Amino acid sequence: MIQNPILQGFNPDPSICKVNQDYYVATSTFEWFPGVQIHHSRDLVNWRLLGHALQEKRLLNLQGIPSSGGVWAPALSFHDGLFYLCYTVVHQHEAATKDTPNFLIASPSIDGPWSDPVFINSSGFDPSLFHDDDGKKYWLNMVWDHRPGKNPFHGIVLQEYDPQTQSLIGKSKMIFKGSTLGLTEGPHLYKRNGFYYLLTAEGGTEYEHAVSLARSTELAGPYEIHPQNPILTSSGKPELKLQKAGHASLIETIDNQWYMTHLCGRPIPGTNKCNLGRETAIQKVEWRDDDWLYLTNGGNEPDEQVQPPPFEPCPWDELPNLLPFDSPHFAIPRGPSSSVMIEPDGLTLVGMESLESNFEQAMLARRLTTQRLTATTKLSFQPENFQQMAGLAAYYNTYLFHYLYLSNDEERGLCLQIHSCDDGSSTFPLGPEIVPVASGSIYLQAIFDDSSLEFQFSQDGEYFKKVGPILDASILSDDHGKHWGFTGSFIALACQDLSGNKLPAFFHYLETIPNES
Repeated sequence: MIQNPILQGFNPDPSICKVNQDYYVATSTFEWFPGVQIHHSRDLVNWRLLGHALQEKRLLNLQGIPSSGGVWAPALSFHDGLFYLCYTVVHQHEAATKDTPNFLIASPSIDGPWSDPVFINSSGFDPSLFHDDDGKKYWLNMVWDHRPGKNPFHGIVLQEYDPQTQSLIGKSKMIFKGSTLGLTEGPHLYKRNGFYYLLTAEGGTEYEHAVSLARSTELAGPYEIHPQNPILTSSGKPELKLQKAGHASLIETIDNQWYMTHLCGRPIPGTNKCNLGRETAIQKVEWRDDDWLYLTNGGNEPDEQVQPPPFEPCPWDELPNLLPFDSPHFAIPRGPSSSVMIEPDGLTLVGMESLESNFEQAMLARRLTTQRLTATTKLSFQPENFQQMAGLAAYYNTYLFHYLYLSNDEERGLCLQIHSCDDGSSTFPLGPEIVPVASGSIYLQAIFDDSSLEFQFSQDGEYFKKVGPILDASILSDDHGKHWGFTGSFIALACQDLSGNKLPAFFHYLETIPNES
């Protein structure tokens, strides 16, 4: 059986694409570099992270991007021997207006090299490219309306794309204003049996999220909404393990079965906080005699287990607890960054700006994929003053984190301190009671247990001692605080030098071990 979610941890807005017997899913990465994660499967059951599309500075530079800005909702397609990838790089998103330049790249191989990004438009976000069977291509995106008294989710527009000039031609046409669910976004177009089908995300990307479907015999509409809309949602069903179901895309297998990937969230037990972020799940769907699409389970709620296609299983090797630092599972906020240097025997981070900075941070991090986990690192660092810090962070974004770090106090020498940031408000749980340590060679540990986070340290790697109080891991979620959050929790290695002297820290490894339930 397919076990949902298929992509655990921060992997939202899935766009699925098939080439022969290979399936690829592209997901949003927001302010994290490299941009656009691409997972690969041959059976829809077993998935592996293949790499990233936007992994060079010529393709993506995120310095200055606000938290949860950056790369939104990539749309991956394959046509006539080329992969196409559309995406938005959001420059700001919390004001009434939004800055949403949309880009298109292409490659003959999923592994690249990808072409230089071509700017297409900026009228809204969530672009996608539809390849019609007459050879023409069409660009879709939602339009953002900043005017007072107007629906900010103005609707879905369509415009022809000319691959020769790499630009839009003709006039844009508003083809869909949405259903009564509202907040219409994430458009994908499909053609089948003489109908154009428009799949959209509606209801907002939180607990009212949903997948809507509309169809028309004409590309430009008018579009008729599905008689049992929405075709997928978790809204109003708090007992479901998979919440926030929405933002979907469709794929047909080689034996003409259909599946729908979609985002979802798994709250920490007893809370409404999804600290793993929005993840990717998949559902089996079917076309019925009325030429409408339905979930095969007979309803519109997501299943945790789904029947796979009748193919030979193709399992990948399981990820080890100890990954090399050059693994694609590691990411840098607002990268690329010259302060992150991966070496044969470990990782050097050259001290840069604070964890609250929207510019260059010296940080390498990997997604939290389970709510019960122990993460351990060995650090070698010789700070000379209190402005020089390095350590282990449970990190969501610049507004939400818990950070155990090694520094130097002018009175007590080498010491450990904790910096917590809750919705932009900083506290230091140890207060003045910093923890003196004997050496700059030290082991740091973070233990996640649902909503609880405990930091520990050791000088020898054998005997660990608790540092500070039990902290609230549930704040590291999309659902906490007044700022919009669309990412997920990370285990991060970080180094700051607020004096500007760029003192480096060396990390020997990062090991992550799931804790038993």
